[in-house]
Amino acid sequence: MIGNAGSNHEPIVMYQDREILAEALPYFDSLWVADHFYGFDAKTDPFLEAWTTLTWLAARYEHIELCHHVLGHGYRPAALTAKMAATLQTLSGGRFVLGIGAGWREDEYAAYGYDFPSPLVRFGQLEDVIDICRLMWTEDEPTFHGRYFSIDGASAPPLPNPVPKICIGARGTQIGLPLVGRKADRWNCSYLGADDWQMRHDVVRRAAEGAGRDPNVIEVGTTVERPLPTSDVESEKLLEELTVMRELGITHFTMDFGHPLSAEPVHRFAEQVIQVMRGE
Repeated sequence: MIGNAGSNHEPIVMYQDREILAEALPYFDSLWVADHFYGFDAKTDPFLEAWTTLTWLAARYEHIELCHHVLGHGYRPAALTAKMAATLQTLSGGRFVLGIGAGWREDEYAAYGYDFPSPLVRFGQLEDVIDICRLMWTEDEPTFHGRYFSIDGASAPPLPNPVPKICIGARGTQIGLPLVGRKADRWNCSYLGADDWQMRHDVVRRAAEGAGRDPNVIEVGTTVERPLPTSDVESEKLLEELTVMRELGITHFTMDFGHPLSAEPVHRFAEQVIQVMRGE
């Protein structure tokens, strides 16, 4: 959902819902929606709000996991985020994963009148948000006083069951990745080569061990951003690249294909890449 080419200025998720998703989703494990308020090619491109869109998709497509890619925590108050997550987890029958990060698009924050503090502060705030979420998902009247955010008896009934997993999107070695190691159930990070990945993964693992956690419990994922393969050769090349990533410990691939105009290349990708990766 990051472009508008070919959709005749229709929100891309609506175009894909009509033309592609029903055929494509049986191949995939999860469905992710970006958290931005307007597009990147032009501010007038139709770009839908992420929570509303994911809830709409949850109702239309059963049995698929749902996640944001990823929420900017600063767009919504911490306790409201926790309550919204608990609600969507209940309505979806336990299919929601809270994908969340510190936010990065400063112009968007400014346009909407939101504060955009330093990375150190934003990640400190994110840690408070995560703590508040987990308390509000598991206690009837939790109280929390963090460095940046507080709650006092913030009830969020019904408590979600199961408690949503939290996927943190981060790649900074000084602040973001140590937070992943301390707090995340899942981690999503861009892939910039084997050596770079190994270095960042090591930071996560050391932080987890320092927090008394088994680093192997953190599911490791990356986003692959490219068009769908249009030939056997392109499929084979993509398969080779994903296989290398899997050998480095990456177990979840979020595929950002932009805006395919038909389901045909999705079928090719499923048959020549997904099924081979799964050993089907």
